[in-house]
Amino acid sequence: MIVHSFDPVLIDLGFFQIRWYSIAYILGIILGWVYAVKIIKKTQNNTQNFEPIKRSDFDDLVIYLVLGIILGGRLGYVIFYNLEYYIQNSFEIFKLWQGGMSFHGGLLGVIVAIFIFSKNKNTSFFKYSDIVVCVAPIGLFLGRIANFINGELFGKISTLPWAVIFPNGGNIARHPSQIYEAILEGLVLFILINFLALKKHLIIKTGYVSSFFLISYSILRIFSENFREPDQHLGYLFNYFSMGTLLSILTLISGFLIIFFIKKNEQNN
Repeated sequence: MIVHSFDPVLIDLGFFQIRWYSIAYILGIILGWVYAVKIIKKTQNNTQNFEPIKRSDFDDLVIYLVLGIILGGRLGYVIFYNLEYYIQNSFEIFKLWQGGMSFHGGLLGVIVAIFIFSKNKNTSFFKYSDIVVCVAPIGLFLGRIANFINGELFGKISTLPWAVIFPNGGNIARHPSQIYEAILEGLVLFILINFLALKKHLIIKTGYVSSFFLISYSILRIFSENFREPDQHLGYLFNYFSMGTLLSILTLISGFLIIFFIKKNEQNN
């Protein structure tokens, strides 16, 4: 049994704080950017794909992605998880440093960002999204580690040797569900998606990698939700589904629909 004693603040200057959560976002974006450039270089000479992505274009896309992640993640949390509270305390929406980000909201934000960018470039949406999903697990891993350091989104009661007593979870040992998610949604998903994209060369068939990401993430997230304590103010929806599970079911269906329409389009051509 472990007692959580991590400080969510890395540096505290009194008037200014640097939190692990912020570091996770910044590092995730930088590492993802670097790895995306490597993927682009690997696929540049692939004549089966659309016209190869230019490094300069992807660099420009990163700005859109950052805005999509932050705005989508925050608004997603507000709408999906605590709308009533934020309607009554609207200024709190802007206090990003206090936490409260939604993966599914960030996903929608990124989708909108890539859609706008690809329209401006008059090119395929999946041309960029297939690259982005290859690097997304890096940010997911770091984000879940930051959740653990913050002592938030903890798991259900557990008697396992690695169970953790969290500051806000009562004097009860719980599953470190953030670590489970970091492993599954971060490491496992990264290996799986990049194996399919690069080793199995699915990156040359635009759209497939993005759809497999949605399907794989959703399955792993739904599994992880079994160990995670539901949001106290929400509980279980329909007496069974957590909000994370419900949203993941929607992304799971979306992934299968994308594959269906891709195959249908291939048959028509």
